[in-house]
Amino acid sequence: MAHIVVMGGGIAGLATALFLARGAHDVTLFEQDATEPSGGLDEDFFGRARPRVPQAVQPHALLGPARSVLRTRTPDVYAHLLRLGAWEQHEFDWFTAHPPYRPGDEDLVLVRLRRVVLETAMRAAVHAHRNVRVETGTTVHGLVVGPGGGRVPRVTGVCLSAGQVAADLVVDATGRRSPVATWLARAGTRTPRTRTHRVGLAYACRWYRARPGAMTRARLPHVPYTSAAPYALSIAFPSDNGLLGVALVCPVDDPTLPALRDPRTFDGMARLFPSSGAWLADDPQPVGEVHVMAGLDNRWSPTADDAGPVVTGLVRVGDALVHTNPTLTQGISLALWAAERVAETAHHATRHEEFAVSYDRWAHTVLKPWFDLQVAADKVNERRLSGTVGAPMDEEARHKAARFPCALEDPLVMRAWAQARHMVRRPEEAFGSEDVRLRVKRWLKDRTDALQPPAGPPRGAWESVVAARAATGSGS
Repeated sequence: MAHIVVMGGGIAGLATALFLARGAHDVTLFEQDATEPSGGLDEDFFGRARPRVPQAVQPHALLGPARSVLRTRTPDVYAHLLRLGAWEQHEFDWFTAHPPYRPGDEDLVLVRLRRVVLETAMRAAVHAHRNVRVETGTTVHGLVVGPGGGRVPRVTGVCLSAGQVAADLVVDATGRRSPVATWLARAGTRTPRTRTHRVGLAYACRWYRARPGAMTRARLPHVPYTSAAPYALSIAFPSDNGLLGVALVCPVDDPTLPALRDPRTFDGMARLFPSSGAWLADDPQPVGEVHVMAGLDNRWSPTADDAGPVVTGLVRVGDALVHTNPTLTQGISLALWAAERVAETAHHATRHEEFAVSYDRWAHTVLKPWFDLQVAADKVNERRLSGTVGAPMDEEARHKAARFPCALEDPLVMRAWAQARHMVRRPEEAFGSEDVRLRVKRWLKDRTDALQPPAGPPRGAWESVVAARAATGSGS
């Protein structure tokens, strides 16, 4: 049994602490937020201020990997979140009947829920476990770093206002604003390499409560959840307990972005898009204000450089290690994969340098390709929404653009699309089979357009909503 300190009580920290505790390790979790959840989902979601976690009130969903880790590692937690109102949607539910089963189809399931549902289920399990001590309202101020007995310094604990806490391993789960790089620099270690890609997009989200029965499977609108205009995206997120999240995504420098903060302007714009408009057609009841999130980046932050680990006795999980823009919904899956890896290998943590090298190699092999995929996807979205797409698409680009609309008509292509979406296979692998490529090619044969999700409104319609609200005065 090792004594392990986990810094941060978000999803990554809770999962790491719980997985370690169930592996018979002794865990202390430090969370600086002293505000205890009330216990009610809506009270915690809509009424609890979380300035350090701006994404908490934005729409979430669990991809197949997150679902698989929870069902395997903590089936009680997974059952709890279903009891709290989360629900499963198989990607083949798009079709009237599922195609003949193939191994792996059971993992192509999206779990519809708000972040608070997962946090509530995980927090309950963590607090109930005798191997975990949770210290809320406690800020870690630094790391205890000393000679590692080899060529690399070693972290042996954390610094609190009241003193130091020793640990066999320290887990950084403090999120994308992690102070660990600053602490390591202060301790005189080599500077870890960090790769950052600034995302020039902003997210505006509003929540709605559907009318009774409106969100049953039989009533789900048969339209894709995403619509794309040349200047903005609209994404609908049916969620738990009859709640619906709608997100509008546009460049951060779009002059109409400030207008989205006005609830009625947001509602009017959201109704213009086929995706969100279909969900809002039943006039669900708006809940709360519009939540805007910007200033995002994709960030890869391992504690290693080209010469190897800069320190031992420390690993990073969740956004502290790999932070990705949420358009591909990868974040929780990447966090749970890392938490699982730490739990599976923590009994080797006393082999300090070997453990650090192994974790870094695993992260580069398993996690970084999905970071790279998000960066590539964001660059495409940034060019398209900024109106700088450039020359007409070549044949390969048209083939890639056709994958999603073709998947909506062809179950075999849908399987490939779902495997890529749910991180079962990388896109080049999922769409690489000759059969899939041939089906997409046939679909494209007589089509010169329809290569994007359902088109959003022309720019003039969007701006007319802004103008109309400006003329009558803003306000909800």
